[in-house]
Amino acid sequence: MKQNIALVLSSGGARGIAHIGVIEELLDSGYNITSISGTSMGALVGAMQAKGTLPEFKEWLLSVTKMDMLKFMDLAVGYGGLIKGEKIMKVVGEYIGDMNIENLPIPFSCVAADLEGHREVVFDAGNLLLAIRASCSIPTVFLPVYHKNMRLVDGGVLNPLPLDLIKRNPGDVLVAVNVNANIPYEPVLPEKKLLKEQEIHYSKMRAALNEKWSGLIDLYVEKYRKGRPAKPKPYNLFDVISDSIILAQNKAASLYIDKYNPDIVIETSVDICSTFDFYKSEELIEAGRIACRKALEKAEITH
Repeated sequence: MKQNIALVLSSGGARGIAHIGVIEELLDSGYNITSISGTSMGALVGAMQAKGTLPEFKEWLLSVTKMDMLKFMDLAVGYGGLIKGEKIMKVVGEYIGDMNIENLPIPFSCVAADLEGHREVVFDAGNLLLAIRASCSIPTVFLPVYHKNMRLVDGGVLNPLPLDLIKRNPGDVLVAVNVNANIPYEPVLPEKKLLKEQEIHYSKMRAALNEKWSGLIDLYVEKYRKGRPAKPKPYNLFDVISDSIILAQNKAASLYIDKYNPDIVIETSVDICSTFDFYKSEELIEAGRIACRKALEKAEITH
């Protein structure tokens, strides 16, 4: 008999692609996912699994390159965010369709943050695509979602690992997946190099963005170790925003894990990639699989 699992998936930008590997490993190991709750990228991947379109979405992600990511950057400078998000959500919509959350085969919920009401907003009914878009709206990067007098941004701002929202049945194993863990990362795949012409074009596009932002992206942060200055590391605006959010989210996720004490905690390293490295899907999925396998072995749960 298959062991039932209530699955909670964290926020994490591109690192959330590791959720796909976790889900695949759980299913391959004979577990049955009975409910899903997620935030940001965890909401997106969780929704795909609940809808039954995760394998197809995975194949699309594996085809994404750095060049493709630039094509999805529909700029919206001056309107509360850098990116409109319409282009990428059009792709997501191809896999989600016109679906309401309450009609999904697997119970699902996700969370966003309302800047107007200063509160957490839970989506467990209504339009699924709207819920995903709201939950994934990284502040200042994507435009907020305006819905029912609310200005919604990424749910990770308030609840990066929504263990308190999961609809858990009696006897279900509670599994939490945190892709922002402060643990060392060991590469799981040989490093791949982009074609030289792609790399050059990417650099030109990046430079154009830097210029458009009037030098704001050209920020440098000098890190110190043991009282000695290390080699300065170039930090752009994306890095500053995403790294700051990650620090807060990882702390909050740790507190949620301590409070709700899930049966199994699966973690992947925050250092695996940056928030926007969606072209690294193969490595991220494999990292998720490996982390899940190790966690299951550690938990020693039989089924």
